[in-house]
Amino acid sequence: MPVRWLSMLLASSLYATPAAWAAKNDPEKPKAALDEIHQRLESLKKELDSSKEAHAEAADALRKSEKAISDANRKLLELRQQQEKSHQALQALQKQKAAHEAELKQQQALLKQQFYQQYLHGKPSQAQVLLQQHDPNAAARQLHYFGYITQARKQLIEAASDNLEKVEALNAETSKALAELDELQAQQEKQRAELQQQKNQRDKLVKQLSSKISAQRNEINKLKRDEQRLTQLMEKLAKAAREQAAREKAAREKAQREAARGKSGQKAGTDNQAPSGKIIGRNEALPSNAFDGTSFASLKGKLNLPVRGEITNRFGSSRADTGISWKGLFIRASEGSEVKSVASGQVVFADWLRGFGNLIIVDHGSGYMSLYGNNQAVLKQVGDKVKGGDTIALVGNSGGNEQHGVYYELRHQSKPFDPLSWSIVK
Repeated sequence: MPVRWLSMLLASSLYATPAAWAAKNDPEKPKAALDEIHQRLESLKKELDSSKEAHAEAADALRKSEKAISDANRKLLELRQQQEKSHQALQALQKQKAAHEAELKQQQALLKQQFYQQYLHGKPSQAQVLLQQHDPNAAARQLHYFGYITQARKQLIEAASDNLEKVEALNAETSKALAELDELQAQQEKQRAELQQQKNQRDKLVKQLSSKISAQRNEINKLKRDEQRLTQLMEKLAKAAREQAAREKAAREKAQREAARGKSGQKAGTDNQAPSGKIIGRNEALPSNAFDGTSFASLKGKLNLPVRGEITNRFGSSRADTGISWKGLFIRASEGSEVKSVASGQVVFADWLRGFGNLIIVDHGSGYMSLYGNNQAVLKQVGDKVKGGDTIALVGNSGGNEQHGVYYELRHQSKPFDPLSWSIVK
């Protein structure tokens, strides 16, 4: 728009100046008009430079904020898991304590009964037993019986004392567990408050960034650079995967031939394209681990999409804002919904990437990879093993996206292919 405005201003100045020259014969007026154009042009250049600088600063602040939210969400999940373990440990301690208290109560009742019987009948001395019994054998048996009772009573007292110590120790452990649980709860509340504060800051940044770049959303070069960055990243990851999986060379070559045949079929079918943003389908089914252990190349036509939501574009269709072809799918979904891994594999990328926000990439072997972008948070780290159906991220709109959802791609040897041709949409 500034260039068009300058062109119109320059044209009007050139046509208007001769008339002014003929009427007033003032050679300074054309020069003044030209100087005014130059001044306006310099002013517009400075404004454009300032806008670009502000855009870069806002994008950097957005990246830091969204990464902080991702880390906070992951820590919050870890705290909840620790809290659950503390609850389980506390329940186990309470069961042990109840068992010892019941045993102690039984021992105390038995001691009480024995002391009561001794009080009623008294305890005869050995001399009394010998004098009262005329039969020496009977006297010996009675003395032995009294000794057995005394020993049993001693053992019972010792057992009762031991149980008392155990109950006291368990009481101390229970108190410690309760204190740890309280501390975990306090940490969780603090983490929740920090997360909310970060989210508020991030929402404010998103609005500021959206207003600044609204006039530049049709810049094709920016989107091409974003795609070039992702392609370069995928090429590096694919190269590393090939080096680590040399023994799968034959399988990869076979998969490449199948992908080449699939690519020619995709090219023939691109005439039937839905406009970007139009809902072309809705997905309700989620991935599972039913195919874990199966080669990814054999899963064509069996995969589920990673999230429940509305599919708003087709692979290969033109974007409404730039005309660039879609390399994957955008699935509009509720903020905070769980994003599932479509199959088993290993996380090879989990970080913020310009144009894609919080991005996570899973390597499924044989050169196949799946990408999940625009997340609110990534819940896995590089090197983590995942199963089909595992939760790996939460739905968001990171990367400057106006809608909440997941950008989803499938790639083989770093080249994208149509996810819908490999998926069952239910």
